[in-house]
Amino acid sequence: MDSWEAPDVPRLPGAGRPLRLYDSATQQIRPTSPGPEARIYVCGITPYDATHMGHAATYIAFDLVQRAWLDAGHSVFYVQNVTDIDDPLLERAAATGQDWRDIAQRETQLFRTDMVALRALPPREYIGAVESIPSVVRCVQELQRRGCVYSIDGDLYFDVSSDPMFGEVSHYDLEEMTALFAERGGDPLRSGKRHGLDPLLWRAARPEEPAWDTELGHGRPGWHIECVAIALDTLGMAFDVQGGGSDLLFPHHEMGAAHAEVMTGEWPYARHYVHTGMVGLGGEKMSKSLGNLVFVSRLREEGIDPMAIRLTLVGHHYRGGWEWTDDGLAQAQKRLALWRDGAALASGPSFDATLERMREVLADDLDSPRAVAAVDRWVDDALARGGRDEQAPALMAAACDALLGVRLG
Repeated sequence: MDSWEAPDVPRLPGAGRPLRLYDSATQQIRPTSPGPEARIYVCGITPYDATHMGHAATYIAFDLVQRAWLDAGHSVFYVQNVTDIDDPLLERAAATGQDWRDIAQRETQLFRTDMVALRALPPREYIGAVESIPSVVRCVQELQRRGCVYSIDGDLYFDVSSDPMFGEVSHYDLEEMTALFAERGGDPLRSGKRHGLDPLLWRAARPEEPAWDTELGHGRPGWHIECVAIALDTLGMAFDVQGGGSDLLFPHHEMGAAHAEVMTGEWPYARHYVHTGMVGLGGEKMSKSLGNLVFVSRLREEGIDPMAIRLTLVGHHYRGGWEWTDDGLAQAQKRLALWRDGAALASGPSFDATLERMREVLADDLDSPRAVAAVDRWVDDALARGGRDEQAPALMAAACDALLGVRLG
């Protein structure tokens, strides 16, 4: 599957600081410690209703992670999947009378277009669930060899009791796990399961559903094993960051860690588990099920500058939940205009201290609101009092682009 076009990232003088991020598994902010090449896997979209603002907030957050690493001198190996075969996609196809493949192709292309408009760095590997089926089969076969797979009417399940560390990613108790599992695609009450939390690895073919002929039988992959297969193929174990929305912490990331660690006999699957907060609208979480979605593409069609959309997103800390409002977008539009006025000045006060402040706060658990505030202060000073540094406006524009992904030119 093709990724999207990469934006240019300006090089800044000096170097960024080591990045610290909140790790859901240890429940603390701690340093990321990548080698020369930082490795990150971010769970991608199920391609329908793309790209809503919840999607955008997540992928822009992990775009900031990559920009911080690049500024600190690392190269970045970024992998993202597309869940282009899954129950919600098939349900949408049935409800609309469209072919599931057409929906997946159209929505994936729309997502790519939105990411280009928002200047998000593309993944080096952008891989769909369908094309990963051979890898999924190999992973399930290895789990079978290790004795932790069982069948119910041809459906293959992973026995979570085979992982002595199960629960160490999310830290939820059994009652909360069971409720979330049922809410997020699991089947805790299915008869014949050894444990209600055992997740599906391979779904035997059903009438009127797509399926593939493999050594596991005629069927299609489960959700969690798909991401594991892609991540292990591309990044291997102990990659630096596993990322996604907070609703993926359980079951998706918990199950993925269990699959990978049992399959390989190694630990950890990921060194950091990093999760973004939920975006709301009108007092409710923005979600497909509620239908209260704000789409990047529709705002763009209305003539909204994508940089104003991006500036709205980076004005909120990635871990906190927040509400999308028209007022918030309007404030970002005004901020963008002021920043562009500042970047267009012939000279201004030195930007060196502001650049170091941006680096400092972004390295501190990606505190983009404080980075935005630092630029605001410089712009206010530059527009009010001017300055003698002829290089400062250009450095300010380059820093906003390189570190925040907001292009002012």
